[in-house]
Amino acid sequence: MAASSFEDPAARLAAASRADTGLGCPSCGSSHVAQMLGDNGGVSYVCTSCGHSWS
Repeated sequence: MAASSFEDPAARLAAASRADTGLGCPSCGSSHVAQMLGDNGGVSYVCTSCGHSWS
């Protein structure tokens, strides 16, 4: 079932690890990064350690 725009944004976070994606937070360097899907189909990332977000 596709995510609707009425769902809680936190429910749309998909956990990702540095081993899977090669991503790390540019702010704190943590490998605890989640991928966030935007309403317009874009992809953003958020650090679950410090809260920094980027795309």
